Amino acid sequence: MRRGQADRGAVTAELAVGLPAVAVLLLVVLGVSAAGVVQQRCAEAARTAARLAALGEDDATAVAGARHVAGDAARVDLARDDGWVTVSVASAFPVAGLGEALTVRGAATAWEEP
Repeated sequence: MRRGQADRGAVTAELAVGLPAVAVLLLVVLGVSAAGVVQQRCAEAARTAARLAALGEDDATAVAGARHVAGDAARVDLARDDGWVTVSVASAFPVAGLGEALTVRGAATAWEEP
């Protein structure tokens, strides 16, 4: 046997074993990044609604502003308490193969302007 013939095909076998692991890792990284983007949209929607409510807009207008930023499917909760406005926005995040298994949230609080 010539030198090197015993190792023939080793690289192909290693690639066949390692490539699926790299693909799964890539999908996980992309999924976590996408969830982070949805969470940032929820936080920005909550800030928008809190700002609108603090400036004297009615609750329906503030909720509409939050839905404009986060999307129509987002759940928006607005509460007023002793001069403070608290807005919480939640949105379902679809996970491949599991449906909408993850819910991301954002919240903001603002002092109502006189």
